[in-house]
Amino acid sequence: MNQRDIIKNFDRVPADIVAQAAQYQPAILADVAGRRGALHGRIKALRSRMKFAGTAFTVEVRPGDNLMIHAAMALARPGDVLVIDGKGDQTSALMGTIMMTACRQLGLAAVVIDGAVRDSLEIDEMDYPVFSVGTNPNGPTKQAGGRIGHPVSVGGVTVSPGDFICGDGDGVVVVEREKIESLLPLAAHKVVAEAKRIAQIKEGKTSAPWLNESLVAAGVLQAGESL
Repeated sequence: MNQRDIIKNFDRVPADIVAQAAQYQPAILADVAGRRGALHGRIKALRSRMKFAGTAFTVEVRPGDNLMIHAAMALARPGDVLVIDGKGDQTSALMGTIMMTACRQLGLAAVVIDGAVRDSLEIDEMDYPVFSVGTNPNGPTKQAGGRIGHPVSVGGVTVSPGDFICGDGDGVVVVEREKIESLLPLAAHKVVAEAKRIAQIKEGKTSAPWLNESLVAAGVLQAGESL
């Protein structure tokens, strides 16, 4: 393997910014990021209660082979999230209890994998955040090369090393490293606005105030007409 396939050092979102961003649901961050950055729904929490936030440590592997994941674990830092492009393969698991235990021991925030895992009951008992396309009892090989620290495509979204990434029962959202700090005030404002709207709904104001205008713009209603 060419040594350039492994990039060991890259800039990460600062820990204080990660901590601030972690206060917000992935859905809030996706909204203020322009309704983008959410990974395909095939990548979901192994258990719905699982959630995480951290910095992306990117890995690309050949389908069914986890050699480069082991290498990534040796290089990742506490607070990193292993983000693995496993090509969506579900014919064998790329990680299980042993590797997840090591990830937790290393202080890694979570594992996000566009591929399968196994030992789901034991991972559930560990309560370690794992997001994958599913499970498969078949194990992987450890023979093929790949890349570490390069941009990857996971769940249809480009993830660069050092990006902010978070997940919960809804799924996983990625925000570019350079962009996440600027979104924090917008996220705070949206949380307040949503709380206000929910309070209005509980008071009986259930109709969306923008609905008529949007229906007119869509050509469903004529100007001046209302539901």
